[in-house]
Amino acid sequence: MKSRKSPVPKDADEEVSALIETLVKTGERLEELTAGQVDTVVDRDGRTFLLRGTQEQLKQNEDARQAAILNALPVHIALLDSKGVTISVNDAWRQFASVNVMQGRDYGVGLNYLDISNIARGVGLSEAPLVAEGIRSVLAGEKTTFSVEYPFHSPTEQCWFLLTVTPLAYGHHNGAVVMHLNITSRKHAESTHRMLTERLSLATAVAKVGVWEWDLASNKLTWDFTMFEIYGFPPIVPMPYEKWSSAVHSEDLPEVEATLRRVIDQKCQGSAEFRIITASGAVRNISAVEGVMLDGCGNVSRVIGVNMDVTDRKVAEETLFVEKERAQVTLNSIGDAVICTDISGNVTFLNLVAERMTGWSCQEASGQPMDKVFRILDATSRQRIPNPMDLAVAQNRIMNLSSDCILVRRDGLEIPVEDSVAPIRDRQNHPSGAVIVFRDVSAARALAVQMAHSAQHDFLTGLPNRMLLNDRIGHAIALARRHRKKAAVLFLDLDGFKHINDSLGHPAGDKLLQSVAERLVDCVRFSDTVSRQGGDEFVVLLSEMEQPEDAAVIARRMLQAVAEAHSIDEHDLHVTTSIGISVYPDDGIDAETLIKNADTAMYQAKENGHQSYQFFKPAMNVRAVERQSIEESLRRALERKEFVLHYQPKVNLRTREITGAEALIRWTHPTRGPVSPAQFIPVAEDCGLILPIGNWVLREACKQARTWMDAGLTLTSMAVNISAIEFRAENFLEGVFAILKETDIDPRALELELTESVLMKGVEYSQSILKTLRARGVQLAVDDFGTGYSSLSYLRKFPIDALKIDQSFVRQITANPDDTNIVSAIISMGQSMKLRIVAEGVETLEELEFLEAHECDEAQGYYFSPPVPPEQFASLVENGIPGGPVHSN
Repeated sequence: MKSRKSPVPKDADEEVSALIETLVKTGERLEELTAGQVDTVVDRDGRTFLLRGTQEQLKQNEDARQAAILNALPVHIALLDSKGVTISVNDAWRQFASVNVMQGRDYGVGLNYLDISNIARGVGLSEAPLVAEGIRSVLAGEKTTFSVEYPFHSPTEQCWFLLTVTPLAYGHHNGAVVMHLNITSRKHAESTHRMLTERLSLATAVAKVGVWEWDLASNKLTWDFTMFEIYGFPPIVPMPYEKWSSAVHSEDLPEVEATLRRVIDQKCQGSAEFRIITASGAVRNISAVEGVMLDGCGNVSRVIGVNMDVTDRKVAEETLFVEKERAQVTLNSIGDAVICTDISGNVTFLNLVAERMTGWSCQEASGQPMDKVFRILDATSRQRIPNPMDLAVAQNRIMNLSSDCILVRRDGLEIPVEDSVAPIRDRQNHPSGAVIVFRDVSAARALAVQMAHSAQHDFLTGLPNRMLLNDRIGHAIALARRHRKKAAVLFLDLDGFKHINDSLGHPAGDKLLQSVAERLVDCVRFSDTVSRQGGDEFVVLLSEMEQPEDAAVIARRMLQAVAEAHSIDEHDLHVTTSIGISVYPDDGIDAETLIKNADTAMYQAKENGHQSYQFFKPAMNVRAVERQSIEESLRRALERKEFVLHYQPKVNLRTREITGAEALIRWTHPTRGPVSPAQFIPVAEDCGLILPIGNWVLREACKQARTWMDAGLTLTSMAVNISAIEFRAENFLEGVFAILKETDIDPRALELELTESVLMKGVEYSQSILKTLRARGVQLAVDDFGTGYSSLSYLRKFPIDALKIDQSFVRQITANPDDTNIVSAIISMGQSMKLRIVAEGVETLEELEFLEAHECDEAQGYYFSPPVPPEQFASLVENGIPGGPVHSN
């Protein structure tokens, strides 16, 4: 017959459950032996047993084995029969009963455990009826288990026991097992936890700090009494999240919820100050600190926080502000870490911030020496700092740590802290302990270091800035003078950087500057300095050189390093640099002069064709001064109305009629006289003046076209050149359309001329702008065609109306067969694309006849007329082109 297994109670302690399982298995083992035969092999669960002897011998052996197992168990165990009479007890039971209950008498087999007087000997009179009823119900099968906790006063101490009764099948009989488990240590732990919880609740109530908990799954809040008191709400358990959020001031709610979301997403601590509207309608200021609780999977399940009413503090701060007292108010709040100790220096309390900063939980730290939990070092000497609480208690006054100390967390992480320590006094004003309030100042110290670094370094590349460079040049000059050596300053400007910046955006441009900076640093010695002056300009200091040629070697190395492809955001970007070099003492004896002269030499390197270096020469200053003079004059030229527009006619080669005009700017300086556009336009582009000048040209040309139209002159188009800077200006389209509306010009009468290089710098951007212009009716022409990219595949993407053959090809028509072929190819290609072909710079009859023979549509040049003032151009339109050619000066 198979024995009935007794169920293990789910709510029993793990130790009790394990003991019950052992007893059940022991009963099953006895039953297995009742069917034994002599010399019979029995296979149980893959194990083989050889049974020898009679059944009675085997049973006796097993009884002895059972008794040994029960006696080895540390818990007090008694086996009852079906009537509640003790049939067996283990040694632990006998020892406890003889010492604590019966004073030496045998308290074991034969006692009826349903008799209250017998039970009262062990568990006490008050619990005896309850225990008797529990045993009876288990033996009767009414309960699967019965347990009760009760106190027991032994001769030496007061203990707590857990009594558990469980049914047990033994052979063909049923009974019960009674176990007594000593749970005194658990009871003490529960008492300690209860005491600490009550202490924390009392502390928060005294401090008027409300504690809340937000269950993310149910979206419900649990508040303590202080929270209801702060908000003025009647107690609602649980508090709906919407009820709380409706109390937060509508202007502050987005920021408060954003802080909560950041705390949840980043699993960090957060803080916020906001206003609430209480149930009575009063506006109060709240300071809040939040943290998160994680579930077993590491996900945030709850948010726990505290609220403090800081309205009085806000009023005080406002009063200080009105009185113009800008003193910083230090508040002793839960935003700081707090640790308390008793008079012996053992920790009694840590708040949540202190737990996070030290790595100790309050429970783990309680009772530990303060030196073990709060380990601090001197940041300079790395020596252990004596416990400041001991000094505060000894001197019975408030103390402060040194300003340069480090807290060593439990895991070894070091945190810079600031703190204050105060003694805790009893009613007699005697120290009874101490409290330390400290805070993490990592951010403040890091900010101070960062500010000191930022003051002398470029924010993007981390290289020294102009201020630090000047200081290092001064040191380099002093060393060169002392050691009779030389120093050099290299001024670098990137060629083509603006195109990359405009086409790929500033983020890509910034990464390119960082890449260039790294390569420049790799090209110099540790004693040299690479600095960024701003934009795409770098200055390099080479100290203690033997001869100027040493600087040339470094310059060539930099030219090669910068020119290699830069891998930026899946693009291989190519950029070059131009370098100017000045040498101490030959080209200057101070930092300002050396940098200025190197800058001047750099511009000369650019004029020589980019991607080259140039040593400074005194003659360069003359050109630099001239350029600076032109720039200064340009800034006043618009105000003084020194610009005028001349107009060169465009002639239809089939009808010889003037079909349009190209507006060309002319500048007459009050002292210099006429200044060539080739001289001042590049300067205007470099200094940014091309934008207001270009805007003026477009407006004046449209005004003139309106004047001619009102006078009855017939013109197909007014052509205006657009520079790359204008085309890529943010408000380019708005400016064009605004001028057309202002001058009341039909957009079809305006033709904008752009070079191939302008269009090819950012094809998608160019395509978008051109389509917008074409959609409004503006005509578009590619100027100087043949000198740029000459990419037919890209050209087909643009809505172009006309191609203008560059005059450099036209002038060589009769002299160079290669150029003749180029012109023929351009005309043929334009005709196949149904574009209007315009030849520039026509000066001779032979050039004209060639163009007519190849069916070029239009031409302009000195053969027909130079650019002329508006009145003279009107006369040309009315009277026609003169018969003879006109040559340029």
